[in-house]
Amino acid sequence: MMDGFGFPSSAGHFRFRGELKAVTKSVGNLRSSISVLDLGSGMGFWTEYFAQRFARVVSVEASPTLYESLRQRSSSYPNVTPVNDDALSFKPPGKFGLVFLGGLLMYLNDKDVRTLLGNLTSCLEPDGLILCRESTIRQGTQTLQGDYQVVYRSVETYEKVFADAGFDLLSVQANIAYIYPQMACELVKKWKAHVPERLVCLPVVGRFIYWGLRLGYPWNAEVIPRLLDGMGYAFPKLTNHFFVLRPSSPTPANGRADATLRHSHHGPEVKEGTR
Repeated sequence: MMDGFGFPSSAGHFRFRGELKAVTKSVGNLRSSISVLDLGSGMGFWTEYFAQRFARVVSVEASPTLYESLRQRSSSYPNVTPVNDDALSFKPPGKFGLVFLGGLLMYLNDKDVRTLLGNLTSCLEPDGLILCRESTIRQGTQTLQGDYQVVYRSVETYEKVFADAGFDLLSVQANIAYIYPQMACELVKKWKAHVPERLVCLPVVGRFIYWGLRLGYPWNAEVIPRLLDGMGYAFPKLTNHFFVLRPSSPTPANGRADATLRHSHHGPEVKEGTR
């Protein structure tokens, strides 16, 4: 996300530490004895975190290159099983108390998202959760075609997709640690678009923008977008959210669904535009 913008090398680590806090809050009440399924695990940063916190981790990555990095990173953790396989075709072994999807759904169309979530239902423990971390946009859906397809969805679109797949959405939380560097990325892009290439001076400008926003973190990642929203200007265009899901419970006999799910111990729901 942050390569090629002139940011300091520490930028990625700072963002990851911020996301760790959000994930720790979401999984804080889960038993340490559970198994975790990390689908689309990439190089294994999240796998390493889960391995330190939970009894067993099955980590699945389709890319041979990323899988090799995952295998090396997880080699010192005897409770990690790395698997080189596709998320849609993978057959999860056993039951899991947590399934983590760290940016996987954005590479799937709506049908494949429903298929994947449907497949995961049978491998969840009775009180098991799915935690998704997905890039989002303000409204609707935007599909980008290139070397691979990327589907950006709004929070409301994800809510519908999850409901159609048979899941209750327990909480939605804006990923502030992502939104802040995304703001810096979009500002750098605007600078590069309006300045001759010979004058871009990315190592200086990129660091100036990054550290300028960093000084006001985390409040500026909430206040600035909110102020600009009120002026009719969407900034940043791309955001990110954590979604906590659980398979839908049967509707009670009185015909009323349990509305308490959205206000569980995982925290209040945070809607787009109310960050």
